[in-house]
Amino acid sequence: MVTARMARGFTLIELLVVMTIVAALLTLALPRYYTSIDRAKEAVLKENLYQLRDAIGKYYADKGRYPDTLEVLAAEKYVRRIPPDPITDSAATWVVVPASDTVPGVSDVRSGAAGRAQNGTEFAAW
Repeated sequence: MVTARMARGFTLIELLVVMTIVAALLTLALPRYYTSIDRAKEAVLKENLYQLRDAIGKYYADKGRYPDTLEVLAAEKYVRRIPPDPITDSAATWVVVPASDTVPGVSDVRSGAAGRAQNGTEFAAW
């Protein structure tokens, strides 16, 4: 016979078992979650680099010269705004590659983020 007092709630043992199961599931899920976040940031970085390089190429095709700075691309509507580097969360960390010693302007852009991607390459080499 079950009394009203025993049917009211959970026992401490039942709660501990549930908490142990939840902790075990989190132990399995969290590393995958953080890995997927890193993978997503790397994909966004590749896309941002592609878009900036494409805008530099279009600017060069239209004007016959490279833009002086990345901000010129945004000012002349080749991009809406300079995208942030997703690894550093800043648009100010892009590393511009000058065209040459004799030709002024920005011919390429690289990430200013320190560290390596999941595939082992450095972000600065992208």
